[in-house]
Amino acid sequence: MKASDDLQVFHEGECLMQARAGVRDRMAAIGAQVIRTSMPEQHRTFFAQLPFVIVGSMDAKGQPWASILTNPPGFISSPDARHLLIRSRPAVADPLRETLIAGAPIALLGIEQPTRRRNRMNGIVERIDDDGLLVGVQQSFGNCPKYMQARQVEYRAIESAGTLHSATALNELTRQIIARADTLFIATAHPGSQHGNTRSHGVDVSHRGGKPGFVRAECDNTLTFPDFAGNRFFNTLGNIMLNPRAGLLFIDFETGELLYIAADARIVFDSPELDAFAGAERLLRFKILHVRHAVASLPLRWSGEVQISPFLANTGCWMTT
Repeated sequence: MKASDDLQVFHEGECLMQARAGVRDRMAAIGAQVIRTSMPEQHRTFFAQLPFVIVGSMDAKGQPWASILTNPPGFISSPDARHLLIRSRPAVADPLRETLIAGAPIALLGIEQPTRRRNRMNGIVERIDDDGLLVGVQQSFGNCPKYMQARQVEYRAIESAGTLHSATALNELTRQIIARADTLFIATAHPGSQHGNTRSHGVDVSHRGGKPGFVRAECDNTLTFPDFAGNRFFNTLGNIMLNPRAGLLFIDFETGELLYIAADARIVFDSPELDAFAGAERLLRFKILHVRHAVASLPLRWSGEVQISPFLANTGCWMTT
């Protein structure tokens, strides 16, 4: 690793995507200003008020997974500007239970659903003990509220550890969860994430939103959804350019069921399907490798009317035959 590599904000995959979109020079200047190696005070207090945080991790075989950690608000604290302490343990069914080890790369996405605020932190697991999980910052930055749905959420403790169903393809129940979804989370990783601590070479976890049904399931083993204009960092797509493995997390906001999917991803830059989907700049297509369906394991409950993002008003939908 060159001495200068650790100072790079964007890695080669992200730079390729930015160049393809014609924004490389602009992003080089912006990235250095907004992607920090420490958290501003507002991010530190933001994480402390959340009842859950989305987590990206990677297993021993290099497969990224998107997960969730929960507890009553206050379970996340920031002892200093370069660390978050998370007092929570993964559910029995969550892949994070197997991937969470000291020294591993990790990604955190905090979302305040009622206000659509979100902030991200990518870093390294520095310690796991009775006090919780201590994460050291490598990249800290905010995201705009585009394509996020506003919901009311609260923590409610449950006694059940939940039930886990594993499969290599979707079934009718899991297809229904996907068909209702207006939100998902996607974890990806740079191929060098397991080697060294280069700032831009790690795991990433991100949010994707659309109108209900924006994710199309085909033949029980393929998922496709549109990719709309975002912040042009291309953290997710940049990783996929170099490493097709991805992990998807669907949360059923009516039942609290969780759907974890391991998949191989492909970016579709040109196709009739893309041309027909209003607002889509490209499509993301996933070949499903493994499915985990967790029932009655999430101590969160959502209530009230869902407010669909106004940015989705002019986006399309899948044509049915």
